[in-house]
Amino acid sequence: MAVSRAGYSQGKGSTGYLTGQLLVAMPGMTDPRFERAVIYMCVHSLEEGAMGLIINKPLPDVRFGDILSNLKIKPQSNSCAQVQVHRGGPVQTQLGFILHSGDYQKAGTLVIDSEICLSTTTDILRAIAEGTGPDRNLMALGYAGWDSRQLDDEIKRNAWLNVPADMDLLFAQDYDAKWSRALAKIGIAAHQLSSEAGHA
Repeated sequence: MAVSRAGYSQGKGSTGYLTGQLLVAMPGMTDPRFERAVIYMCVHSLEEGAMGLIINKPLPDVRFGDILSNLKIKPQSNSCAQVQVHRGGPVQTQLGFILHSGDYQKAGTLVIDSEICLSTTTDILRAIAEGTGPDRNLMALGYAGWDSRQLDDEIKRNAWLNVPADMDLLFAQDYDAKWSRALAKIGIAAHQLSSEAGHA
């Protein structure tokens, strides 16, 4: 596994209306990789595309401690056992991303908003292992990516709803409930949704 800056840009025009929002898959989502997915949007731009991390699909067979071991980082804190590794998306699944609270910011950290940051260097893994990392975090392997205007077209086709993010939902460990909890934030129950555009 590699930890890399690939997959997101801090370049001009990287902030769009979905940056820092949650994307919630609609019931009519035809791609099984995104069924009932909740995605935190790290970058959104009409010109450059978009990138996000699935936050409700933990990988049961991948342990954070094993990733540290592969990178020859020795855990010195019990907090390492609390870090859940997620299937962040189908793109470049060998790359690791740490989504975390804003109390940790170093060189290479992408500040998404006042509360949430994204880091991809091994420095943050060492900090977590030493107990000096961010207060809240999750790790993802791979990411969800869209080309220019692709995501906006999918939203128009009723594939996704966007929902305001919050720290509790983002870092909660009730993964099976996150989809319905995200919908509840905008006053929608799952049974009210239709897979056909214009009928939600």
